[in-house]
Amino acid sequence: MKAVLALEDGRIFEGVSFGASADAIGEVVFNTGMSGYQEVLTDPSYHGQIVVMTYPLIGNYGVNKEDGESAKIQVRAFVVKEPSSISSNFRSEQSLGDYLKSQNVSAICGLDTRALTRHIRSKGAMRGVISTADVSPETLVERARASESMNGADLASVVTTTKKYSWGEGLWNLGKGFGKAPTGKTYEVAALDFGIKRNILRHLVERGCKVTVYPAKTTANEILGAKPDGVFLSNGPGDPSAVSYAMETVRGLVGKIPMFGICLGHQIMCLALGAKTFKLKFGHRGLNHPVMDIFTGNIVRITSQNHGFAVDKETLPADLELTHYSLYDGTVEGVRHKKQAAFSVQYHPEAAPGPHDTSVHFDQFIKLMEGGATRGV
Repeated sequence: MKAVLALEDGRIFEGVSFGASADAIGEVVFNTGMSGYQEVLTDPSYHGQIVVMTYPLIGNYGVNKEDGESAKIQVRAFVVKEPSSISSNFRSEQSLGDYLKSQNVSAICGLDTRALTRHIRSKGAMRGVISTADVSPETLVERARASESMNGADLASVVTTTKKYSWGEGLWNLGKGFGKAPTGKTYEVAALDFGIKRNILRHLVERGCKVTVYPAKTTANEILGAKPDGVFLSNGPGDPSAVSYAMETVRGLVGKIPMFGICLGHQIMCLALGAKTFKLKFGHRGLNHPVMDIFTGNIVRITSQNHGFAVDKETLPADLELTHYSLYDGTVEGVRHKKQAAFSVQYHPEAAPGPHDTSVHFDQFIKLMEGGATRGV
């Protein structure tokens, strides 16, 4: 079945539908990963976006129930050059196409994803529409232009949990499945869910944490009332400057409880303490982004990333110290509070998908909780 992708600037790409025959509208972005497509599809940070995979062949190892980073597919639509006709893996339970159809998610293939990616790199991420029913370029372009912008969009409140819950599942191991928290000393962690990935929770559990996940709009008083040993600020979608309620919560917690933030959580912590954020031209999305770790001695770490906004380095307040920066464009990738037990990173140390170079940050969080609220990283 013919499918058309129309961008708001008038560029048209024709292809073939291989997912659900449903229209999709969202911000069109690209991911450079060669694998990890199921984790990408189910990452809540992609909510509201149409994701283009730059690697040409996607779907060759199928999908399974264990690799999802949330309970459902989060992307608005999926774009690939060629979906694999074979799902060859002993863990595969379903083909990529059937997976997308089962959740009524649109997908398009057979178009020139290299040309599409180069266009986004040149012009910037932009709104787009995928349709199989209405293939009129003029109509689709107008629909794209009339759709919601990512600027000013609070999507954390859309993807967050509606009620708090406990998480007790550890990391997955071949032949053993998901692990459990080790016995011995445990730490109570309150995780604020702005679109949290499951593998983040698994890393915390693996290190002996008892994790309770809270809705995004939970107040500082509610968190402090539970008396956890630390608070975690999760990843998530949308414009960080729109999540004002979370900034208020962070301001009420800094200095009172050890804090660790990832991705959107990093941006929210920086905003709460006086910094500003801005929208990147086309974002950082992939599994091989080099980051300079100046905090531990100018070490280059390869990271997994997924974000369209960044913290403005020039606006960092005096109490926040730059600890990591991108070797692609010099943008802020990590900070620490000079006086309080609080730090954050822009990239994803939990991987899923991606390298494990930076999982040490979870160990740093454990050390913070051992030291208390006023001890630095």
